[in-house]
Amino acid sequence: MKEREPAIPDDPALMRQMILDLQRENEMLHRELHGLRHMLFEPSSEKSDQLTFPFTAQTFPAELPPPPDPKPADDDRRGHGRRRIPPQLPRVTTVCDVTEAEKRCACGKERVKIGEEVTEQVDFTPACLHANQVVRAKYACPDGHGPVVIAPLPPQVIERGLPGPGLLAHVIVSKYADHLPLNRQQEIFARHGFEIARSTQCDWIARAAELLAPIAEEIHRDVLASKSVNSDDTPVRNLARRDPLNGRLWDYVGDARHRQTSYRFSATHERRHPAEHLAGYQGYFQADAYKGYDALYADGRIVEVACWAHTRRYFFEAMVADAARSQAAMAFIQRLYRVEHDARGKSAEERKAMRQERSKPIVEAFGRWMTEQTVLPKSAIGEAIAYATRQWVALNRYLEDGDLSIDNTAAERALRRVAVGRNNWLFFGSDTGGERAAILYTLIASCRDNRIDPFVYLRDVLVRVATTPASEIAKLMPRLWSPVGA
Repeated sequence: MKEREPAIPDDPALMRQMILDLQRENEMLHRELHGLRHMLFEPSSEKSDQLTFPFTAQTFPAELPPPPDPKPADDDRRGHGRRRIPPQLPRVTTVCDVTEAEKRCACGKERVKIGEEVTEQVDFTPACLHANQVVRAKYACPDGHGPVVIAPLPPQVIERGLPGPGLLAHVIVSKYADHLPLNRQQEIFARHGFEIARSTQCDWIARAAELLAPIAEEIHRDVLASKSVNSDDTPVRNLARRDPLNGRLWDYVGDARHRQTSYRFSATHERRHPAEHLAGYQGYFQADAYKGYDALYADGRIVEVACWAHTRRYFFEAMVADAARSQAAMAFIQRLYRVEHDARGKSAEERKAMRQERSKPIVEAFGRWMTEQTVLPKSAIGEAIAYATRQWVALNRYLEDGDLSIDNTAAERALRRVAVGRNNWLFFGSDTGGERAAILYTLIASCRDNRIDPFVYLRDVLVRVATTPASEIAKLMPRLWSPVGA
């Protein structure tokens, strides 16, 4: 059957509109194809070697300083030779000696030891399970008077439970830090001669989350005491809901004085959830342009700070359709990040001064450049410019305070552990499971923020939290934690 050819209107205005619609559709298809190819065959990084093209007077105004030279290679960077073994690793020494015959020289004299040559390798001993046996002495009167006296048990994480604090900490860290689902841990334990059901491990995690919930609440309060908070969210599958893809894990990252990360779970993506999570907070809030956040900024209690990395992403995605203008926009943003690189390690006052002197003229020039562009509103470059224009006031806000960040990558990095884990454990079985995960992610992420081994931390606080008064729970947060005897 012969296909019918599309009707072409005789009216020039209708023909022009048809051509514009076809161009938009073609561009959209090109963008989708480019995105799929990039996802399947290219690295996820948004770096582009094409940003080094010559800058013309039309691209950058004459009053701006010339773009910086490419970052020089670090001549002191470590080569590819053998790495040194860390000195803190324990040493197991094996002494090798020559035979008695070799100790005697051909001339007949005894050879004298003149030194040693030490060779080191890193070896591995598999994890070892052992049973902690607690023997409690019992005493009774020989004449049968009075009750029998028995020594008390040491504090138990789970009363009359099988796991000790070390095993429980290992299960938690393996799942929420090392992304090992409980069924894989079950197989690993079986190889070590210990058969344990996955459902039993679930019960252990439930009890641990219940014990650690007060610490997670203290961490959240500590994060909300920050001058600025970074936040992001990611979807998680929740099998207990009719629409299982609506579940969300939200993260809230504290500033340098409150270096911890709090996670919250919600069954939906409604705007009421961040409002509840941030109840009572006053300060700067840096996140993406999710519409649900708009209500937070209405009364001025929370001040919006936008993310230049999100802005750059829109222009990066527009490169397939409008490479020249996308590269020009990304080059502006690249220069802003070069200032941040140079300001690294400086005080907030010095960082603010550098931004006012160097970054502000670049931002103003970028704003003028965007207003001079004539683009189709529905095109990729048009949407990128529209996004930056809508966020313009919030994008400029980091220039006002040296404590603020240029982007929201701290919150995105904090969600990376959830994204990696989600590829392994796949889903939450219920809302309660999501809330437990949020508690345990909170403690493990806060340990990482403070460079603490989460296993050592959890093994310690799982024993101490039950006997610590509520007024002193905050001392068990990773930021303030000190091990017993330290």
